[in-house]
Amino acid sequence: MRTFTLKSEEIKKNWFLVDADGQVLGRLASHIASILRGKHKPEFSPHLDMGDCVVVTNAEKVIASGAKETQKVYWHHSGFPGGQKTKNLETIRKRHPERIIEHAVRGMLPHNRLGRKMLKHLKVYAGPDHPHQAQQPKPLEI
Repeated sequence: MRTFTLKSEEIKKNWFLVDADGQVLGRLASHIASILRGKHKPEFSPHLDMGDCVVVTNAEKVIASGAKETQKVYWHHSGFPGGQKTKNLETIRKRHPERIIEHAVRGMLPHNRLGRKMLKHLKVYAGPDHPHQAQQPKPLEI
């Protein structure tokens, strides 16, 4: 028996369309991360970028369970002393609703250059419209 190894030329990428309207944030993000990683394919290899492309629409209508709307805190640091900035989910949803899903999925992908490459295959839009009709994305039920 010989071990089967997939070459990068043999990887086929599909496009999926996910409607986030009424979906719970964590469950949606874990399913999207699995598809971006390629774990749903029988020839999965952890060292290759073999996942599919995912288009997420209606990101502003995603649901956060419990009291996370006011209590969940996103923070970043400018690098200067006293430069820590915090915002809660409610304020981020008003200004940049697509960043909520992007942040959740980013935390579920590998934290290296392969994970950053996989994240480029995620396209998130706040409303129901998207510019990827030419790729003919298949609707994905979660």
